[in-house]
Amino acid sequence: MPIPGSTMTSFRPLMQGTNGMVVASHPAAAMAGLDVLRKGGNAIDAGVAVGLALNVVHVDDCSFLGVAPTVIYLAGRKEVVEIDGLGVWPQAASVEYFKKNHGGKLTPGVMNSLTPAAADAWITALSRFGTMTFGEVASAAIDLAGNGFPMFRYLAGRFVTAHDAYNEHPSTAEIFFPNGRAPKQGEMFYQKDLSATLAKLAEIENSNKRQGREAAMQAARDDIYTGELARKIVDFNQEMGGLLTADDLARYHVHVGAPVTVNYKGYDVYSTGPWGQGPTFPQALKILEGFDLAAMGHNSPEYIHTVSQALNLAFADREQHVGDPDFVDVPIKEMLSEEYLAQRRSLIDPNMAWPGTPPAGDPRNLKATLNGGPLSPKDAAVPVATAGATGGGTSYFAVIDRDGNIFSSTPSEGTKNGGPVIPGTGLAFSMRGSQSKVDDGAPASVAGGKRPRLTPAPALVLRDGEPVIALGAHGGDHIPQGTLQLLLNMLEFGRDPQEAVEEPRFFSYNFPGSNWPSKYEPGMLRLEGRIGDGTVESLRQKGHTIEMYPDWWEGSSLYCAIKRNPETKVLQGGADPRCEAYAIGY
Repeated sequence: MPIPGSTMTSFRPLMQGTNGMVVASHPAAAMAGLDVLRKGGNAIDAGVAVGLALNVVHVDDCSFLGVAPTVIYLAGRKEVVEIDGLGVWPQAASVEYFKKNHGGKLTPGVMNSLTPAAADAWITALSRFGTMTFGEVASAAIDLAGNGFPMFRYLAGRFVTAHDAYNEHPSTAEIFFPNGRAPKQGEMFYQKDLSATLAKLAEIENSNKRQGREAAMQAARDDIYTGELARKIVDFNQEMGGLLTADDLARYHVHVGAPVTVNYKGYDVYSTGPWGQGPTFPQALKILEGFDLAAMGHNSPEYIHTVSQALNLAFADREQHVGDPDFVDVPIKEMLSEEYLAQRRSLIDPNMAWPGTPPAGDPRNLKATLNGGPLSPKDAAVPVATAGATGGGTSYFAVIDRDGNIFSSTPSEGTKNGGPVIPGTGLAFSMRGSQSKVDDGAPASVAGGKRPRLTPAPALVLRDGEPVIALGAHGGDHIPQGTLQLLLNMLEFGRDPQEAVEEPRFFSYNFPGSNWPSKYEPGMLRLEGRIGDGTVESLRQKGHTIEMYPDWWEGSSLYCAIKRNPETKVLQGGADPRCEAYAIGY
């Protein structure tokens, strides 16, 4: 995007390097990763350092007991793995329980608590794929929490917009409203209890180092899931009326396995599995492979219409088919197959938008719609809107090291949604149970030991077996939409990573939202204000209901991407100027 009066095409310079590149939702977290790379750590070491630092500086949007879905490329093995980084419902939870005790509704607060997950995700990644100790990679986070960091605009704003949530519980207010008010931009902000918690885990690891690196890390993990910290987590959760038990924590472990993947015009694109909405982005991408997007023109009416319709088709399949595969038979292979998606592609009318969520498909039988649903938007009934809360948090970061290892992660569930803070720990619960349904027939229904259908979903891309891109986004149901637009900006329109994250974006709301109670705005498409009036009017003519966001909408911020040239090994990083996201490399 050309800048008026300038030959530059982005507002920030493109960051480049060959030894390593870090992009993160906050500069201090990016620096933590860079420091680890400079000390000889690999992308996994650096990634865990970034994640832990974000649990401090972005404590509103991600936390140590929250979620941390991650995809990793291991250059030495030429293998891509995922770590779900997602907790599960307590065994006592069920649809029947919520119907009997809560009127069939998910209630705000600790009743939505899952088992802690990010802590295990960081330790598992480091133990299995890293080279350094927990204490080494946690040192920056411990320092940022204990010695403080200058309050920045984005977090200071959260304390204003979510004032009541932070002030509801004394254990939360004493940290975030010291001396009775929230810290202002430029003032120092401290999280002494969080620093002490992380430091103690590092001490436990160090005291067990004679047992070996992995055993020492396991000792630190044990404190979280079966030891003293576990008791504090469970006791306070039950005191606040939650369902977590010691057995729930003791039996929990993150899943490590293979992510989902599609090939798009020679690029192998990876995202997280159908336990969350990870397949939504690659499914929409594969639907779009049948169109000449470049010929349509970037952010033209035809382009925005086609991309949004492909996303709506993928969201329809998400609602019908996607849920924790340990509980749900998800036809994921068929959902991502060429044959099935060719059928789904036929439902996109170039001149008419679907007035509501398109019909779900029938991947098992390779049919465009399930149970004889309509094949054209002109035959579809206009659905009724559903009220509900909007918004989303989440953070994102990625690391690529000089060997081509990739760590791409979307940590989430911070104090904005996860309060109250457990006294004396600086830690908040994970409330991601709110992304479940109280409906036995829904794939994302509540069940004991089941993962909710998580929205955070990082991604990475290979070409001919070589790592080329790491990317991701924040913002609930915006995540697959923003990730798709970032990738298309680079692959179809030749944008470098910084240009790609700065381009104006658009978001569909033409599907039931992920967060309870699933807000639904049939036909709604919202665009950043830099998309022109002529485009807006053309989209309205196609049947879209249009609303405009600000030119640089903060709700779609914190997007990042790294691109790697397989021949020269040059790394290029881009970070979103809508907020404090930052790219740094050397």
